[in-house]
Amino acid sequence: MNITTSLLIAIALIALVWIFVELKRFKHKMLAVIIIALIITVYFSFTFAIKDQNLDFKSVEGIKTATGIYFSWIGSLFTNFKTITSNAISMKWKVDNETEKETAR
Repeated sequence: MNITTSLLIAIALIALVWIFVELKRFKHKMLAVIIIALIITVYFSFTFAIKDQNLDFKSVEGIKTATGIYFSWIGSLFTNFKTITSNAISMKWKVDNETEKETAR
């Protein structure tokens, strides 16, 4: 092997190690972004679910009530999603407004 080939192999190995390290770092960044998005989603959905309720968060009973309302809201959300999905599956997805073919010219 000459020096150029050895240098190219060394550069390729260095690049491969660098890409591997960056991919690991990217996975951690992506996980952090997903966790932050999940926290923000839970916060806004929680405030939306209990916005009209008069709850006392200083007592254990108020926190239990808020938690029950939130999980009930999440359950109804999944039930509605299931209903919408089943309705979409049972719909006819064919084109019904086809033009009639000319029989004679």
